Amino acid sequence: MRPLMLQGHERSITQIKYNREGDLLFSCSKDQKPNVWYSLNGERLGTYDGHQGAVWCLDVDWESRKLITGAGDMTTKLWDVEYGTIIASIPTKSSVRTSHFSFSGNQAAYSTDKAMGQSCELFLIDVRNADSSLSEQEPTLRIPMTESKITSMLWGPLDETIITGHDNGNIAIWDIRKGQKVVDSGSDHTGGINDMQLSKDGTMFVTASKDTTAKLFDSESLMCLKTYKTERPVNSAAISPILDHVVLGGGQDAMEVTTTSTKAGKFDSRFFHLIYEEEFARLKGHFGPINSLAFHPDGKSYASGGEDGFVRVQTFDSTYFENIFE
Repeated sequence: MRPLMLQGHERSITQIKYNREGDLLFSCSKDQKPNVWYSLNGERLGTYDGHQGAVWCLDVDWESRKLITGAGDMTTKLWDVEYGTIIASIPTKSSVRTSHFSFSGNQAAYSTDKAMGQSCELFLIDVRNADSSLSEQEPTLRIPMTESKITSMLWGPLDETIITGHDNGNIAIWDIRKGQKVVDSGSDHTGGINDMQLSKDGTMFVTASKDTTAKLFDSESLMCLKTYKTERPVNSAAISPILDHVVLGGGQDAMEVTTTSTKAGKFDSRFFHLIYEEEFARLKGHFGPINSLAFHPDGKSYASGGEDGFVRVQTFDSTYFENIFE
């Protein structure tokens, strides 16, 4: 199958995400306008206009009713997915790096950067009956991060915990009832963690790090189960919902891109076997590093967003499903 090229962004993609059914694909980039697309044919449904800075993160809730975005204009915004209107805009003291709905969609968490004299903080808000008054309300929980800033985040099982990945390579689990750290991974990664994505059942997650590896962790004990090694920083990694496959995307830092040709194979999506840690396939396509990856919930296609501003949706051929490891 030829990939779908989704051209709707003027600057590099920062994150892409499918909704639960997989019929919609959300993308955000440094050009201030998150987009929503039909994942089947790559048609753009619309944009969410309102941010004044680069949009770093987005997430869509369980029912595809609400969208949360965090941006460099020092706001987190809640949107109505269907109408593209802003439900609430929450001001922060520095730019918002990560934002996530809980599995139930009742709560959302977001984290701010350590910048302009502000420390990195993790915030929790209740979004059950969100309206414009949310911008004046205090967050339900606020945890300051003293050591290293949060660069990626996930909700743990049953919405009781939050897993955070940090700039120094640490991973921690926070109990949101007590508001304190319950598990610390120590230093499995030596570089900052760019991305974390859960497996379909939520029992494990994969991390992508600047230290050129991706690792598979148990989501309750933070035990490192597997390591996938590459030669360059990994910006994003995702676990297939149906097969024992992991896809890794990355490339060198954006500032070094001009000195390498696309033929050098730096901008490929790389497929590894989840258990055997062996690379078995590569897919070319982007003209710059891949910043974000996502598997379609049915596991039959995946999407990648790159520094070149394109989102590519690649449907797998039948040979992909017949590939049996000996």
